[in-house]
Amino acid sequence: MQETTEQYIKRILSHIEGKDAMKSQAAAPRKFERLIRSVPKNRLMRKPAPGKWSVGEILAHLAECELVAGYRIRKILEEDGTPIQAFNQDKWAEAGHYARRDPKESLEVYATLRKANLALLRSLDPAQWKHYGMHSERGEESVEKVVRMFAGHDLNHLGQVERILGRKA
Repeated sequence: MQETTEQYIKRILSHIEGKDAMKSQAAAPRKFERLIRSVPKNRLMRKPAPGKWSVGEILAHLAECELVAGYRIRKILEEDGTPIQAFNQDKWAEAGHYARRDPKESLEVYATLRKANLALLRSLDPAQWKHYGMHSERGEESVEKVVRMFAGHDLNHLGQVERILGRKA
């Protein structure tokens, strides 16, 4: 059974509830790096089950999501109320050949983009955090909510990688 938009939002935000989203975002790339550091590439590329993403695919997804996050935040800052287009993650994974990407390179892209996005976020004044866009599936999302959603998204995938590898970050 596929979850509803409301269920997805609730699940993703539950991962970050009571936590500082900025600190969580800053720590996430290092946690992923520690998790995969000594794991052979062939293990990172192995799907845990049919139809499920490998660790390598998850890392490629995170890299591209960080690109999306940065763009969305910048569009919101450019024009309050701007439309935010959703994307089909499975089609992106297929079209972008996530299954063939090097996991460590994906992690490096993710970490670099995250660093740039955090630098922008740290420069914002309080009013800018309230600027919002209109997500095509989820409705109004402020910069603050986008940051919380992506922090929760990180933690969701961190848990997946921990389960796949059988180790904690």
